[in-house]
Amino acid sequence: MRTAALFDRLRKLGRTLGEILYGMTLYDMVRDLKKARSSLDHLFILIVFGELLGIPIMPPYYSLRLLPYIVPNFNAWRRSILRERDLTDLID
Repeated sequence: MRTAALFDRLRKLGRTLGEILYGMTLYDMVRDLKKARSSLDHLFILIVFGELLGIPIMPPYYSLRLLPYIVPNFNAWRRSILRERDLTDLID
């Protein structure tokens, strides 16, 4: 009984230390990489499906072939493209 409680506390301590080390070393890099990926995804969708916003860039044939891959992200993309931005958005 006591050893199980001791192992549980040690496991929680190890997990906490791991999260602290992750936050100190990798968190900023992972956050920046996610932001870069998001911006590239938005740019790709804009190039391919820009005609839905009135910006014809690519022929519709290729857009229709890629449509099944884009549908899950389309509403979030459209909201983010049409969202108002201010100076604080550009700083981050």
